[in-house]
Amino acid sequence: MEYQAWFQCIGECGEKHRLDEVVYKCNSCGGLLEVRHDIKMLKQQKPYYWMKLFDDRYLRTEWPYGSGVWGKKEIVCPVVDNDNVVSLYEGGTNLFWAERLGSEIGLEDLWIKQCGNSHSGSFKDLGMTVLVSMVKQIRVTGNWIPAVACASTGDTSASLAAYCSAASIPAIVFLPKNKVSSSQLVQPIANGALTISLDTDFDGCMKIVQEVCAKNNIYLANSMNSLRIEGQKTVGIEIVQQFDWEIPDVVIIPGGNLGNVTALGKGFLLMKELGIVNNLPRIVCAQSARANPLYQSYLTGFKEYHPIKAKKTIASAIQIGNPVSINKAINIMKKFDGIVEQATEDELANAAARADRTGLFCCPHTGVALAALFKLIEGKEIGPKERVVVISTADGLKFPDFKIKYHEKKLKGVESRYANLPVEVPAKYDIVRDTIFKILDKQLP
Repeated sequence: MEYQAWFQCIGECGEKHRLDEVVYKCNSCGGLLEVRHDIKMLKQQKPYYWMKLFDDRYLRTEWPYGSGVWGKKEIVCPVVDNDNVVSLYEGGTNLFWAERLGSEIGLEDLWIKQCGNSHSGSFKDLGMTVLVSMVKQIRVTGNWIPAVACASTGDTSASLAAYCSAASIPAIVFLPKNKVSSSQLVQPIANGALTISLDTDFDGCMKIVQEVCAKNNIYLANSMNSLRIEGQKTVGIEIVQQFDWEIPDVVIIPGGNLGNVTALGKGFLLMKELGIVNNLPRIVCAQSARANPLYQSYLTGFKEYHPIKAKKTIASAIQIGNPVSINKAINIMKKFDGIVEQATEDELANAAARADRTGLFCCPHTGVALAALFKLIEGKEIGPKERVVVISTADGLKFPDFKIKYHEKKLKGVESRYANLPVEVPAKYDIVRDTIFKILDKQLP
């Protein structure tokens, strides 16, 4: 079948555009666009058809369907030709049963979705494969786009640079000066992206990149481009697939620009509409207490929203005070009986370190989500028998400074309760043995 999808305004005007048009907002009312699918055509197939099709393709080698995203092409971006797909076989990431951590906090069924186990080390790959594939198709059909650009605090720039280099498309990334870890900065540099460091924060970079793109026909790759959302929505679908098509009770996700929580909800809603699932999980969006505009809106029952000036936070990727996808995210949170929780610097750093002690290696943003989980369990808003999935958005290896400073007790405002530094001893057997057993004896129950 020729499945169809298009851009459509999320507002009342419902203005439509083709997916190969360079457009990010409604021309009539200025509202954000979202990708809509021909649901009537998709529903001509029974739910079992889609489940079997996706399972048969999952992590196999037939191009491009082995990708966790493109294995669901019909409900993601059916209008891209397979020859124009730019894929690094993203998705298919581990759903880890965090049995030890769960037992410590009184939760029997805790899972961590390891989105950082991806090509560039973060969930951003899920959306970037769709966006860059569309840009390639636009260029192949003769509509010239000189480059693709994004504002970023690290992960988006790394993903954009990787996919553009694979597609031989120039990439431009705008980063806030001195606010990105060296591990994140080196990724776009290594992949050949034009990297521009601006003396501002993420919101300032976002303002500049939108102007540069609008005036120079450069394609915008930030999450206000809803093609990204289509790829990112597969994380929810994949979680359900990994549970043999059963819905978890609660999904917790860190939120900054709020495209990811929007995408998560959209994936669940699509599965329900197609009859693949019958119910929906609760969604929890976790924010840093220093960058918490959605949390502040949640306290008003989402009746009010005010952008804020985000303060510096260890969770740098979500240090965003004026999220582009705020309206979409609020709509999702309302539909999913959503909860918004916040985490202080001390809470998020210690949550990440505590999880690391159980075999994980968490980025600070995952620490935000875990801290929210701990607080909701303590407040009895999550029960001990519920199946909970925490989405880990990036690989902890991207944040060595965070890890080192935590264990050296050098993070401002953080009491490092799980610090673990090397023990320096002379190279003499007796001293080494005595030191080892002295420490082990203290650790015995």
